Amino acid sequence: MQLRVLGIILAGGKGTRLYPLTKERAKPAVPFGGKYRIVDFVLSNFINSGIYSIYVLTQFRSQSLLQHLSEGWQTGGILKNQFIIPVPAQMRAGETWYQGTADAIYQNVNLVEQAEPDVVAIFGADHIYRMNIGHMIAAHESLGADCTVAAIPVHTKHAYEFGVIEVAPDNRIVAFHEKNPDAPTIPGNPEQVYASMGNYLFATRTLLKALHEDAADTESSHDFGRDILPRLVARKQPIYAYDYQTNKIPGEPPENTPYWRDVGTIEAYWEANMDVRSVKPCLNLYNRQWPLRTSSYPDPPAKFTFDDEDRRGEAIDSIVSGGCILSGGRVRNSVLGRGVRVHAGALVEDSVILDNCDIGRRSRLRRAVLDKNVRVPPDSTIGYDLEQDKRLYHVTETGIVVVEGNRSPVDISALVV
Repeated sequence: MQLRVLGIILAGGKGTRLYPLTKERAKPAVPFGGKYRIVDFVLSNFINSGIYSIYVLTQFRSQSLLQHLSEGWQTGGILKNQFIIPVPAQMRAGETWYQGTADAIYQNVNLVEQAEPDVVAIFGADHIYRMNIGHMIAAHESLGADCTVAAIPVHTKHAYEFGVIEVAPDNRIVAFHEKNPDAPTIPGNPEQVYASMGNYLFATRTLLKALHEDAADTESSHDFGRDILPRLVARKQPIYAYDYQTNKIPGEPPENTPYWRDVGTIEAYWEANMDVRSVKPCLNLYNRQWPLRTSSYPDPPAKFTFDDEDRRGEAIDSIVSGGCILSGGRVRNSVLGRGVRVHAGALVEDSVILDNCDIGRRSRLRRAVLDKNVRVPPDSTIGYDLEQDKRLYHVTETGIVVVEGNRSPVDISALVV
């Protein structure tokens, strides 16, 4: 008998560490890789894994995300169990925002009760990765687990950055350690720990009971990692870690290491974009057996032309999206979103340029992230004089310059002081 699986995506995060890209949008709605949004990865993983009943829980600054879901992920048809439905915070359990990941599910527990699934897959919406969730579900069922937590091995030096899962030799979870540099290592592997990916499979009965108990606990922070899961482990219930490195994606060479990145900071976001544009990308966007789906726009093809001084538009080791025009401008090691213009003599290097930006003649950009609709005047420089950049833009500790965008085009010459 085929299992009934309900997917719930937690897409309500503020993404404060990604500011200013999250100034006007939720983190899952942040553009990525030229034509995508971060939320497209988890949605594609669900659809490609054959999970078609999906609720997307939204909360903060959700307009951009809701618009993207409407334009790119609107489904409907004869079968009532095939849907992708955004669910805004409705304050069903009181006049408060979601207090934690578990509370977000509890405030929408009626959706689980009405669907009556065998398994509930609760996944976050703010990571860049490919995952065959069917493989994880098979492991969950074969172990007779009440809950399975997706885990990725990371070096012990990074243990302080993650919620670490302590396991027995059979991968049964025995404890959780939150950002502990001395967290226990993986049995038989003294140099790595299991970091929780924040993706969970629950037997429905186990989930419902745990949510109701947690809601009644006034001392709880109502979070899966901090409260729900440690409580289940303390009761000796069968809770297992699923090793993400064992995940098999159709169409991927068996020697490929599964890719996962938490793009929670500007640095991580920039690095992940650099990963996908590289000559041999760690994350393959061109696997037809596991497509990355998104909104479909009627963009014309990208165009590369000579300018009036016979300089050729070119892009090297870069991603160039639909509607871009490089008229004598050069792009290296960069990612260009839809409708970007790079004019004569301009140079864009090691940068992420979001939709509808306009790079003026002879301008130079290096290690920059431009949000949507930014207009860079001719002869401008960004990323060359960080002290000057700090007076005008947001500059990270590692020297990545982020230029804020707007719903309408922004001319950065107006920012000059």
